[in-house]
Amino acid sequence: MQKELLEQSEKLKELSRSKAEIERLKREKDEMKENVMAEAERSLNQKLSEEKEKIRKSEQDRNELAIKELQKQLEDQKRLTEEMKRKQEQGSMQLQGEVQELAIEEWLAASFPLDTITEIKKGVRGGDCIQTVNTRTRQNCGTIYYESKRTKDFQPSWIEKFKSDIRDKSANIGVLVTEVLPSDLVRMGLKDGIWICTYDEFKGLCKVLRETIIQISNAMVSQENKGDKMVLLYDFLTSNTFHMQVEAIVEGFTQMQADLDSEKRAMQRIWKMREKQLEKVINNTIDMHGSIKGIAGSAIQDIKQLDLPYTDLLSQSTEI
Repeated sequence: MQKELLEQSEKLKELSRSKAEIERLKREKDEMKENVMAEAERSLNQKLSEEKEKIRKSEQDRNELAIKELQKQLEDQKRLTEEMKRKQEQGSMQLQGEVQELAIEEWLAASFPLDTITEIKKGVRGGDCIQTVNTRTRQNCGTIYYESKRTKDFQPSWIEKFKSDIRDKSANIGVLVTEVLPSDLVRMGLKDGIWICTYDEFKGLCKVLRETIIQISNAMVSQENKGDKMVLLYDFLTSNTFHMQVEAIVEGFTQMQADLDSEKRAMQRIWKMREKQLEKVINNTIDMHGSIKGIAGSAIQDIKQLDLPYTDLLSQSTEI
């Protein structure tokens, strides 16, 4: 029995050792499992972070490309807008120039029905139109060459080109109608043999130049053998005397135009004042009549001009 007890004791000890080993293995297994899970979670978090970074970078690159594309579209649109604006301004300036050309031709044709107004076709080198001065007794007394410019700045090169065109057309006088005068001219004047004026001054200047051509032509007819006609005509037209005469006439014409405009403005102001005064009197009369009629009733006789609208409105309200 002692032997059996010893064997049983040894078995119990072995069993205890086995249990202790099992518990140790369980703990190691649990620790290993926790380490594996922690490592897996750490690895998963790292992969998630890497994927997030990849996604963020991809989105950033995509957004950067989208922004670049939008910037490119905006730049193209801006360039297209500027080009369209430039073409529109160019077309507008060209249209304004053509309008002034037509206005000059129509005014000359209406003011001088005996004269021949020849238009210079588009695309043909030269100015805009030529006025051939005619009278009832004589044809082709002389020619006046007109060129129209309607730009923001005056170009000195216009004068030399216009003089060349005048020589090509054998015209007697050249008139440059421009919206902006040269810096050394306050108003219309003769510059390098070319008359330069605005559209308003042109209306007076062309009358003076036409009458001068007629007078010189008549004088040349009576003095055909006393000198070169072209030299005489050019000398007189470019002389200071002729310049002063034309300037004085145009000044008178301009002053008359300014006085007429001033009178128009004054009359319009007076008319406006009268309209306001009449309107005030009528309104006060209507208010006074309405107040008295509201107090006295039918004892106050109706005034047709005042009661007609009221009666119509009252009848319409009754019908409704």
